[in-house]
Amino acid sequence: MMAVDGQGRLEKTAVVALKDVSLSYNSNKDDNALEHIDLTLTEGEFVCLLGPSGCGKSTLLKIIAGFISPTAGTAVMDGEPINGADWHRGVVFQQPPLYPWLNVMENVMFGLKMRNIPVHESRRLAEEYIDKVGLREFRHCKPYELSGGMKQRVAIARSLVNKPRVLLMDEPFGALDALTREQMQILVRNIWWDSKCTILFITHDVDEALSLGTRVIVMSKRPGRILRELKTEFTYKISGDNSNRTRYSDQFLELREEVLNLINRQELTYQV
Repeated sequence: MMAVDGQGRLEKTAVVALKDVSLSYNSNKDDNALEHIDLTLTEGEFVCLLGPSGCGKSTLLKIIAGFISPTAGTAVMDGEPINGADWHRGVVFQQPPLYPWLNVMENVMFGLKMRNIPVHESRRLAEEYIDKVGLREFRHCKPYELSGGMKQRVAIARSLVNKPRVLLMDEPFGALDALTREQMQILVRNIWWDSKCTILFITHDVDEALSLGTRVIVMSKRPGRILRELKTEFTYKISGDNSNRTRYSDQFLELREEVLNLINRQELTYQV
């Protein structure tokens, strides 16, 4: 959906909006994980979130997911307060929490079953998304029969089968080897292009953030604040044959250096 501003320009619709959000883990508010976060996720964008360890990236994702509530400020989706988890906001974790007693098809269908979607429709949707992640021949396998990358594909299909407005991904490829990680990046980019889903993607990998995101957000050390927001377009330019050419372009390397310097300055303050 699009809106038109006062000057007749098209504006993307805000899906999630955080206003002056803070979160403290005790009543005295002297152990803040986040402070004064203003963040809007608009329709169809791919936002990558970077920052030093412990800066509150996962906490921010949990607030948007509805797993926890902010101590101060507001978190809304489509103008309504976020109160608890909701299938409109799918979540993919670093370690996919698959049910070991269910096979791939049953794991992907599980959320649809909880929503009382008819079995025939659930099966049709599950097959569609299992195909999208390239696991058709493994649909009857149990999780212990799958590699790490394949398990993550199942987790992505299980989230996407509900057709969420927002997909929240918390370092989903952090435990994968380099080759599998690159394959998963291509998969997620293609799914995003096809689905037009809004994605918030947490990563420690600057190259990954710049290669995937349409916007990269850099957070400060704890308590986490937003230090910098960078618009990027590399994900539109990257395809099989030109991916390395894009990653080694002057523009990519300059932006990579800028982001690394921001993060490294934050990391160094821990040692002072």
